[in-house]
Amino acid sequence: MSLYNMEDFKKKCKVFGIDLSEVQIEKFMDYYKLLIEWNSFMNLTAITDFEEVVLKHFVDSLAVCQMKEFFDIIKFSEGKSNVGDGNAFLENKQVSLIDVGTGAGFPGIPLKIIYPDLKVTLLDSLNKRIKFLNTIIDELNLKNAETIHGRAEDFAKQQSYREQYDFCVSRAVANLSTLTELCLPFVKVEGYFISYKSEKLKEELSAGEKAIKILGGKIERQEEYLLPDTDIKRSLLMIRKVNDTPKKYPRKAGTPAKEPIS
Repeated sequence: MSLYNMEDFKKKCKVFGIDLSEVQIEKFMDYYKLLIEWNSFMNLTAITDFEEVVLKHFVDSLAVCQMKEFFDIIKFSEGKSNVGDGNAFLENKQVSLIDVGTGAGFPGIPLKIIYPDLKVTLLDSLNKRIKFLNTIIDELNLKNAETIHGRAEDFAKQQSYREQYDFCVSRAVANLSTLTELCLPFVKVEGYFISYKSEKLKEELSAGEKAIKILGGKIERQEEYLLPDTDIKRSLLMIRKVNDTPKKYPRKAGTPAKEPIS
């Protein structure tokens, strides 16, 4: 562990209000080592330098923790806050999150490390990545974490997944209209879809607003930020689910990407 600048990692996390414990630091270290090991024989990430992985994968994944709505719900579920007391949405339940197009586990795995009581589902279409994620779950001893191998268009139609989650998150590379069609069907009414985006979000918003409304969503908040100690701009878009998603969505596999709602 002495080979790596863990103090800098802790400092960057504090920017988003996160105080890393020693146990969490060890889990992130194990995650990094396994990521590099598996990346030597399969394509998980083009970023392999420790400090770059920390900044652009780990810390960036945790940026959502600065959003009050997300933080309040998570903390209430852990019994560490009375925020939202009396809200039927939160009573007697474990908060659930699905990460669509998770790839090497970002942001789902970092969020699970920070919030161990969070129930996390990781969905990806490539079985090789699913095998890697299952290894991470086992090696890091992450409870209440599962993987799904398949396409969002298929699983979002299934009753056991459709409108079952408090949060859906995604760092997948796709336009906002497409991502909303793939992700919002997983979210229960009064839950949230949170999209991680680059600084170009404003350009996508105008094109994606119609899709968001059709799919039962309402833009709750947009958070723009810089990755700590850099000039790298990022955005988070929080979409609240206000109505059920019409049953025709998502459309068949491939259609949301080829023909975005406009």
